[in-house]
Amino acid sequence: MKISDCASILQTSHRDQQILAASNFELTDLTQNTKTVQPGSCFVAIKGGHFDGHEHIQEVVDSGAKLIIVERPVEFAGDALVVMVPSTYKALAQLSARYFGDPSHQLTMFGVTGTNGKTTITHLIDQIMEDHGVQTGIIGTMYSKVGTKKLPAVNTTPEPLTAQRTLSEMVAADDQACAMEVSSIALVQGRAWGIDFDTAVFTNLTEDHLDYHKTFENYFDAKALLFSQLGNSYHAGDKTKTAVINIDDPHGKRLLDKTAANIITYGTKGEGILQAKNIQVTNKGTEFELQIYDETYPVHLQLMGNFNVYNALAAFGACYEHDLTPEEIIKSLESVKGVRGRFQVVPNDRDVTVIVDYAHTPDGLENVLSTINAFAKQRVFCVVGCGGDRETTKRPIMGRIAVEHSTDAVLTSDNPRTEDPDKILDQVVSELAPDTYTRLTDRRAAINYALEQAQAGDVVLIAGKGHEDYQIIGTVKHHFDDVEVVNDYFAQH
Repeated sequence: MKISDCASILQTSHRDQQILAASNFELTDLTQNTKTVQPGSCFVAIKGGHFDGHEHIQEVVDSGAKLIIVERPVEFAGDALVVMVPSTYKALAQLSARYFGDPSHQLTMFGVTGTNGKTTITHLIDQIMEDHGVQTGIIGTMYSKVGTKKLPAVNTTPEPLTAQRTLSEMVAADDQACAMEVSSIALVQGRAWGIDFDTAVFTNLTEDHLDYHKTFENYFDAKALLFSQLGNSYHAGDKTKTAVINIDDPHGKRLLDKTAANIITYGTKGEGILQAKNIQVTNKGTEFELQIYDETYPVHLQLMGNFNVYNALAAFGACYEHDLTPEEIIKSLESVKGVRGRFQVVPNDRDVTVIVDYAHTPDGLENVLSTINAFAKQRVFCVVGCGGDRETTKRPIMGRIAVEHSTDAVLTSDNPRTEDPDKILDQVVSELAPDTYTRLTDRRAAINYALEQAQAGDVVLIAGKGHEDYQIIGTVKHHFDDVEVVNDYFAQH
């Protein structure tokens, strides 16, 4: 990308646009990281919570930056070109999309947002599309998948530069589609700016991230951004945009007038273009009748639970508008055995059903326990905690749900981060009678306790961390994997 290309991208003064347009210099890189600036780079100064790129302009000039984008006046010695814009974060998104060749335009883009279900739905979409010859990438909580490679994820939804680079790598790897988790915080911060989604999926909205959004209405408004940004053109030749919305969720109904796109509503309560009826859940899977418009199809999922019915409907709706028949989509859904850390059954020879799940919100925990109680014949153990430096109001709710929906609640640590784990637990148990739970701060000890107490036929749910292979104590990540802890216990006993 040449500096002259930036003239038509950036919002800046006419004078700066003329200066930009006059330069044919070929930029060597685009970055917001002062440490990665190289000769010929474009550096975008971002003011973050702990670091402000504007305070390091001389450093990036000395490293050879040729074009610098700022949102306030800066002083430096050197011959770099400095351009001021109203928002450097938006400029970063605009430049990133152009620098990497607008890769989302070359992919079928699925964006999935909502409190619970995003990871499972993106993986179901991936399975469906891959089964029918459409090589598909993933961007999400667990990892990014580019071609056949899996890359570690830092955030559920990466910042614009990383997102566009990843999408560009997908195009280079011959991916034809991408299923992407889009978090509420990412939408507010503009991390999805410049990504041209073809299909947007809404799963549900329950209490989460209120430490960031402050109010539930703000949280809803953040989710709604994905749908209001889905497209407003019906121009011949444009790709058709589709919103897939859970109509059983009252917030889903509020989204219906937020988008100009086509809408597929889905649910299990008698409303929606796409519905599941006559649902039967067992410890072997879930069966139901899928109705789309005036057609009905039997479905036999290996996945368990009503919440997975919703996940399957969302994935079906997302893929339905992309030239796949209902039979093809259902065949793929029926082949999925599960997603790591999402209602993951850990095999053992003790006849104890051990389930590891990412449920870390009140709604998520209640859904998982309700599914277990539908097939459990004996005791249900629930090992769960709450993360530190996150929303505090949900902590007593999580404790109450664990006690009310299991026979044996074992309350423990999650990722305490910089908080005292015992003080977190004090809040979790604050509304509980002392004789209704077992409290063990050490997570390994809590898991081992539940496994020691469990007898043949019992169920042990280990909730909150799912796929995570670490525990954050202070600011340090320590290796910790719930599944590994379970396997270690059974290996020693």
